[in-house]
Amino acid sequence: MVWLLTAAQLIAMLLMLIAWIWSERFWLPENVSWADLERPPAGAEYPRLQHMLCHAFPLAVGVLLFRLLFERLVARPCARILQIQAGAPRRVQPNAVLERLYQSNTCPDTRQLEGLSKQLDWEERKIQRWFRIRRNQDRPTTQKKFCESMWRFTFYLVIFIYAICHLWVSPWMWDTRQCWHNYPFQPLSPGQYNYYVAELAFYWSLMVSQFTDVKRKDFMIMLVHHLATIFLITISYGNNMLRAGTLVMCVHDASDIFLEAAKLANYAKYQRLCDSLFVVFSISFFLTRLVIFPFCLNVGSGGSEMPFCQEPTLTLCCVLCSVRETESSGPKYPQIAETKSQKVWYMNQ
Repeated sequence: MVWLLTAAQLIAMLLMLIAWIWSERFWLPENVSWADLERPPAGAEYPRLQHMLCHAFPLAVGVLLFRLLFERLVARPCARILQIQAGAPRRVQPNAVLERLYQSNTCPDTRQLEGLSKQLDWEERKIQRWFRIRRNQDRPTTQKKFCESMWRFTFYLVIFIYAICHLWVSPWMWDTRQCWHNYPFQPLSPGQYNYYVAELAFYWSLMVSQFTDVKRKDFMIMLVHHLATIFLITISYGNNMLRAGTLVMCVHDASDIFLEAAKLANYAKYQRLCDSLFVVFSISFFLTRLVIFPFCLNVGSGGSEMPFCQEPTLTLCCVLCSVRETESSGPKYPQIAETKSQKVWYMNQ
């Protein structure tokens, strides 16, 4: 009975937390409720979160399946044309003792090497060689990295072109004050809906595939980044901030195209092309993330029409989320690479 009461209390607390997160005073202007968004005028439609989620989750599964076909039928043949071989690693001599230690410590110290040498009657150099080959055996091939980057490059390029085609004829692309005109009573267009569903499905697929992709040092950072991106996309759709949301996503996707293209050139060993693309990426990242996003989108759309002006707490929250999103999506190194060796190291990550 006590356990059931505790479970009921936890459920009640969870419902209270959800109600607080979706509070109208956080996300909507004064004198506007969620019920108002459920009654669109004749001939128009407002965003409904349940509709997007019902399409985004199945589409995410479809994206994962399409990615498998893309990597097998498109990316791998391209890698072979560019002479990027899979390069099957050299296999180590099976040894149960060393394998058991390898699962907990991939690089044993001198003391452990001495103990293993006595136990197995092997020379220390032979044991070191075994561990080195075993580490290389787990290392992902260049072809696998190439296929993953080519998939991301293709998606970012296609979705960016789609966004530009949709936004080019939208008045809020040229005058960002239109993002908040008559907010939140702004009709939903098919282009906005398709763009949001595609982006949400893609990031859901990225979060799932991250556990099977090449393991990188920024695994947890990117996992948090994907979760934050999914949260922001979902929230901005639910409270009908689609005009500002489409602009922000388009700006953030622009530089990722050049980043993945530079990685592809690096894996194919086209160093001059890699250097050129890396310079273009650095410039585009600076302009889109540190100039256009904070100064053109945020300032350009500012004013009394913005609902955030009435809620300082929400304003601070959105600024922090934006800064976090900008940092996570950008280069995964402390500063722009200044030497060729630093740049090559980053491209190989």
